[in-house]
Amino acid sequence: MEVNSSALSWFLLSLVFLSLRLELTQCNVGYDRKALVINGQRKILFSGSIHYPRSTPQMWAGLVQKAKDGGLDVIDTYVFWNLHEPSPGYYNFEGRNDLVGFIKTIQRAGLYVHLRIGPYICSEWNFGGFPVWLKYVPGISFRTDNGPFKSAMQKFTQKIVQMMKDEKLFQSQGGPIILSQIENEYEPESKAFGAAGYSYMTWAAKMAVEMGTGVPWVMCKENDAPDPVINSCNGFYCDYFSPNKPYKPTLWTEAWSGWFTEFGGPVYQRPVKDLAFAVARFIQKGGSFVNYYMFHGGTNFGRTAGGPFITTSYDYDAPIDEYGLIRQPKYGHLKDLHNAVKQCEKALLNADPTIKSLGSYEQAYVFSSKSGGCAAFLSNYNPKAVARVTFNNKQYMLPPWSISILPDCKNVAFNTAKVRVQTSQTQMLPTNSLSTSWEMFNEDISSVDDDSKITVVGLLDQLNITRDTSDYLWYTTSVQIDSSESFLRKGQHPTLSVQSAGDALHVFVNGQLSGSAYGTRENRRFTFTGNVNLHAGTNKLSLLSIAVGLPNNGPHFETRKTGIVGPVVIRGVGQGKIDLSWQRWSYKVGLKGEDKSLGSQDSISTVGWSRSSLVAGKQILPLTWYKAYFDEPAGDEPLALDMSSMQKGQIWINGQNIGRYWTVHANGNCNTCSYAGTFRPPKCEFGCNQPTQKWYHVPRAWLKPSRNLLVVLEEIVGDVSKITLAKRSVTTVCAKVSDNWHAESIGEQEGLARPNISLHCTAGYSISSIKFASFGTPSGSCGHFQHGSCHAPSSRDVLQKECIGQQTCLVTVSSSNFGADPCPNTPKKLSVEAVCSPSATTVAGPNSRV
Repeated sequence: MEVNSSALSWFLLSLVFLSLRLELTQCNVGYDRKALVINGQRKILFSGSIHYPRSTPQMWAGLVQKAKDGGLDVIDTYVFWNLHEPSPGYYNFEGRNDLVGFIKTIQRAGLYVHLRIGPYICSEWNFGGFPVWLKYVPGISFRTDNGPFKSAMQKFTQKIVQMMKDEKLFQSQGGPIILSQIENEYEPESKAFGAAGYSYMTWAAKMAVEMGTGVPWVMCKENDAPDPVINSCNGFYCDYFSPNKPYKPTLWTEAWSGWFTEFGGPVYQRPVKDLAFAVARFIQKGGSFVNYYMFHGGTNFGRTAGGPFITTSYDYDAPIDEYGLIRQPKYGHLKDLHNAVKQCEKALLNADPTIKSLGSYEQAYVFSSKSGGCAAFLSNYNPKAVARVTFNNKQYMLPPWSISILPDCKNVAFNTAKVRVQTSQTQMLPTNSLSTSWEMFNEDISSVDDDSKITVVGLLDQLNITRDTSDYLWYTTSVQIDSSESFLRKGQHPTLSVQSAGDALHVFVNGQLSGSAYGTRENRRFTFTGNVNLHAGTNKLSLLSIAVGLPNNGPHFETRKTGIVGPVVIRGVGQGKIDLSWQRWSYKVGLKGEDKSLGSQDSISTVGWSRSSLVAGKQILPLTWYKAYFDEPAGDEPLALDMSSMQKGQIWINGQNIGRYWTVHANGNCNTCSYAGTFRPPKCEFGCNQPTQKWYHVPRAWLKPSRNLLVVLEEIVGDVSKITLAKRSVTTVCAKVSDNWHAESIGEQEGLARPNISLHCTAGYSISSIKFASFGTPSGSCGHFQHGSCHAPSSRDVLQKECIGQQTCLVTVSSSNFGADPCPNTPKKLSVEAVCSPSATTVAGPNSRV
């Protein structure tokens, strides 16, 4: 029987779409072009990234609850392969690695989960989340159409999916997981690998879908993601983004709340006004899922930071800071944004926008339907000028670079550039808990090669030797100097040149430190050049090569060279130069203190510690270990060590590795930071000419009531007597708001609610004083407020009466509350700065936990 080819093609295509439709509707989670569909309902979802190993299990419930209180619906996390499978077939899901426990914590809070399995994650994490043993699987090539890699990746992905199924954690089983991600930001690699990259990407998508999770899969930054996988956007802005098929929703998997920090660089902060503007732009263009990366960044404990050169702090300028404290106004302003968008949800999900021009830089996105009502987004893209626009026969004032949200197409519920919430300032308060009695142990550099197990001709790759069991690898050789060398008689010193592929290097000649050199995250390769003090006869050259985290991104990052690559050359000798590169070299992995696990309480007595040398003021040598004991400070505030008196090394508390410290000063351009205009990290830099990281988080969960062991490894020279332990507290809260904030619509102000100003101290603290209060025309910002020409004299008295002794106080901003209008017909605002202090009724013992 003859069949019309076009009719057959249409029939087959219809079957494909029917199959796809059945697949999307038979599950509890599906999608259409507007949004994810959960249990038959479209939803606009706000999500936040919180990574379970970057905090402690004792912090998880509090972090998740704060996220929920901030208006989030979803918690997003990567899955960290190298933590869970440290050696082939050996799995670890305990403590900070308890993935199931973390997801169940989210479930108990009533939130959803986006599980980004990857298993490549990037995330400024060591080796991009891959276990180092993966590099040594025969024939392997990462993230391409390679059999050994695909086999290992599939095995781990299946392991995680099966764990989730066994615990009934997918939404299709009644659990909280509504999305899963396979691979991560693969498109740049796909282009670099060509056909092999495309083949691998399509294989990964097919492999994931066939696991039958009952929830959609996502590929971020992968425009070719095949059906039914959803491609999604990552970036500072994603309003330009559209999915690759018209029946897929518009998802933003990483809305960058700030930026990561690298040793030697400044701290980057993103103004919340711009972040809110970016999210509102995305929503008005049809976006229905926004994930903040990060909502809580946390800490890169131990040697988990990658990059290299990524700091121990992964704060990310997130709405919840590294220590678990709410960062205001970022947290509160985003909460107000979420509330305003949710008021528009029905209109947004039941209509497509009608776009109306309101001027050269101004537009209105109007969502209107009989079933969804009406909502409007009024935007001003001009980064410099306020815009007065007319919409629906009413006039509105739009600040520069802002969007006003009108849930009823009439009244403004939120403007991205008008912050109505308080600003908080944290302070590190000293505890005087650290003992002044320090003991020390020096590494015996002269005997390094005595413990060497490898001696070969030539220079070996550092990672191939250490397998990342330590940051440190010793390269040791000898140099013969004839007594007739002229430089010995002239008192000159030859010059040593060492080329390294990263990351840091300390040079020792005959047991004495001759100098150090470092790379950067952008330029890992560097050359040490310095004079060396050689004597006649045999000289021992010991080069300590130091990793500061393994690479975490880029095509074939597993093939990058590490350690000393050579040449290693001495110049200024009789024959001109001596090339040591192809001499016999001895190799020793790690330090003696590491071999003896000196950070552990059980191993602390395995070496002879010396107290007298500190007291006697003897010269402190490089590579020195220090130990002291301290009691846990009372209260439940987060704790941190001030390491600014040290230079570079690592820290242990009761055997737990706090992380790498390095007080290298930040280079940058720390000028003024404006929210208006396109944001990039260099636009808002802070901390120039100061240590990139000074404070190091000490989780209270790692402490005992008394006699906690602190061990510090200092690679160079530092003053341990100046190390302090401090409590991180929100000590200052500020707020400012106009007396007619809600009246963006010019005229017709009758009936509009008066704005309130709210001040809130953290738990256990209350407002102890009002440092500044002015209703009128004050200027400045938190900590720097000043009175203007108009000021109500009763301002401070009113605030003191309402707020002193309270954890939270609320004051309505109106002239009647301040006795009289201090300047009629003048726009006024109220600015307040208050001090938070421990409440007199607060009783917290030393066993309190964050």
